[in-house]
Amino acid sequence: MSAIYNFCAGPAMLPQAVMKKAQQELLDWNGLGVSVMEISHRSKEFIALTARAEADLRELMQIPANYHVLFMHGGGRGQFSAVVNNFLGDNGRALYLVNGQWSSAAVAEAKKLAGEAQIDSLNIVEKHNGLNAVVLPDLHKIDADYRYVHYCPNETVDGIEIFDELDSPWPVVADMSSTIMSHEIDVSRYGLIYAGAQKNIGPSGLSLVIVRDDMLKLPSLPQSSVMDYRIAVEHDSMFNTPPTFAWYLAAEVFAWLKSVGGVAHIADVNRRKAELLYACIDNNAFYRNGVELANRSRMNVTFQLADPALDAEFLKQAEAAGLVALKGHRIVGGMRASLYNAMPLEGVQVLVNFMNEFAAKHNQA
Repeated sequence: MSAIYNFCAGPAMLPQAVMKKAQQELLDWNGLGVSVMEISHRSKEFIALTARAEADLRELMQIPANYHVLFMHGGGRGQFSAVVNNFLGDNGRALYLVNGQWSSAAVAEAKKLAGEAQIDSLNIVEKHNGLNAVVLPDLHKIDADYRYVHYCPNETVDGIEIFDELDSPWPVVADMSSTIMSHEIDVSRYGLIYAGAQKNIGPSGLSLVIVRDDMLKLPSLPQSSVMDYRIAVEHDSMFNTPPTFAWYLAAEVFAWLKSVGGVAHIADVNRRKAELLYACIDNNAFYRNGVELANRSRMNVTFQLADPALDAEFLKQAEAAGLVALKGHRIVGGMRASLYNAMPLEGVQVLVNFMNEFAAKHNQA
């Protein structure tokens, strides 16, 4: 069977080495004769797995000692609610920067829970010569008392990424669901980082939270105990039964990332993948990307065909060539190639070869 390259935006492909190891261990993990899905989350074997996962993640991201690492339920949308409920008690206010669909969804959830008066939002995307561009505001010039400023560094739908870390007088909360561990960041610049697992960490259903000590002193709203960061810290992310198989796979992904050279290495690979695909788009009038150069996502490359009537044929032929899940988000249409950490460089090269051949064929028609 020829190789299949899965460009899905999430749930996304996992490293092949991790999938093969999970397959081998599915019925007999750690020599126990049972699956990791079948053992107690409080067993010494599983506790050792969680300790290794946290240690590897701390090493990969260089997480300071005054930050807690939590493995929680609910994915990214669950954290939309958790952030508000954990930090906006006693009429606290927050500022949300909006650069796409997911940051907009976070605003809607925040207003539903805290109320309109407690949530301010600011659109930071403008059109520059017909292209989407991010214009970051000078947050120090805003006269307000916010508990935090929230933003989404990478918006998957439109393929917009913010590479600069925010300079903020308030704690920064970042939704890194689609960009975590894709390049190096300074964790100490953030009050809280959260990420749904299903792009660069593991399967869906698990969410990762990295939270600074002082954030846990903020007053909270009434909320479910399973989404309370303080309770999660107190119980080592095991107040109730966690998604154990997802946690196991996350641990294996962290180990894999360490084995290939860590975040610095994968960042270089990700840059090369994105440059290869964007060069194909830019050098061929048959394709178009709608994002300004400085804000082109390295994780989610969006593009349109010159003739949208050929979209269905493009997708059909791409799938036949082993290139799957290239259809753009239903809101914007076109195409989207997600290049998360598990996507190898050769997969992008195969896609580029196909795109060049497809364009040449239809340019001659």
